[in-house]
Amino acid sequence: MATSEIPQKQKAVVYDQPGTVSTKVVELDVPEPGAGEVLINLFVEPCQAGAEGLCVNQKVSGYYTPGTFQQYVLGPAHYVTPIPDGLESDAAAPMLCAGLTVYAALKRSNARPGQWVVISGAGGGLGHIAVQLASKGMGLRVIGVDHGSKEELVKESGAEHFIDLTKFPMDDNGKAISDHVKSLAGGLGAHAVIVCTSSNAAYAQSVQFLRFNGTMVCVGLPENNPQPIASALPVTLIGKHCYITGSAVGNRREAIEVLDFAARGIVKTHFRTEKMDKLTDVFEEMRESKLQGRVVLDLS
Repeated sequence: MATSEIPQKQKAVVYDQPGTVSTKVVELDVPEPGAGEVLINLFVEPCQAGAEGLCVNQKVSGYYTPGTFQQYVLGPAHYVTPIPDGLESDAAAPMLCAGLTVYAALKRSNARPGQWVVISGAGGGLGHIAVQLASKGMGLRVIGVDHGSKEELVKESGAEHFIDLTKFPMDDNGKAISDHVKSLAGGLGAHAVIVCTSSNAAYAQSVQFLRFNGTMVCVGLPENNPQPIASALPVTLIGKHCYITGSAVGNRREAIEVLDFAARGIVKTHFRTEKMDKLTDVFEEMRESKLQGRVVLDLS
C-alpha cells in the first residue's frame, strides 16, 4: 500500500489586515495529533459542525482554533466524516459547508413532501444547494427568489417557480412580491421559507410569504447594518400562528446524509476552484454579491 510522507511545513492563508478581507499565504508548522485526534490533509476547504457543536465552551474552528485555510488540520478521530467512494474532494467540500447548513435548515422547517418552500437567495452558494436538496432530495415544491441573472441556475437546480425580485417595487413593504408568492403557492402562501441571503429586505419580506402555521428559518447573516425583521410584528406572528427560528449548522449524521445525496448524483454543487493566493479576490466578489454558487480553495 502506498504511503505519503507528511511534511514538517505547510502553506496556510491568514488575514494580514484584521478587520478587512485582505489575506496572504504563509508557511506554518504541520500540527501533530494528540490522543484521539487525526491529522487531515485538506485537498479543499471544507467546514463542518453540528448540533453537537452548540455545547458550552466549544472551540470553534477558525475562531478559537486555526481554521481550514491550510493544508493540514487536526480533528477528533471519532467525528471526521467519511467521503463516499466516487465523490471527488472538491465536490464534497461545499456539501460539508453549504450543503450541511441548508439541509439542517430545511429539516428544521418541518416542511413535508408536497408542501411549498420559498428559498430566498436561491441562486447563491447556499441557495442553489437548498433548492436541489428541497426539490430533488426531500420532495418539496420550491419557489426560488433572487436576481434575474440567476434564474437559469435556480431552475436547473429544481425550482418549480422563479421570482425575479428586481421586478417588484421596494417601497410597498413587500406586498406585491408576497401576493405573488401566495398566488403561486395555492393562494395561501408557503409552508416554509429558508432565508439564505444576507439582505435585510429579504428578511422583512419573508414573514409575509408564510401561510398559517408556517415556519421561517434564518440562515443568511446580515453583516452591514443588520436590522430587526421589520414584518415580525407580534400581531402578525400571533395571527398567522407562524414561527421564526435560526439554523447555523447540521450534525454529523446530517453531514453523512448530505454526502450520500451528492454521491448518488441527486445534488450537484455549482462551483469553481481557485488557488490560495486568490482568496482575497474571492472575498471581494462575495462582498459585492457577484458570486454564483461556491468557490472551492485549492490548497495544493
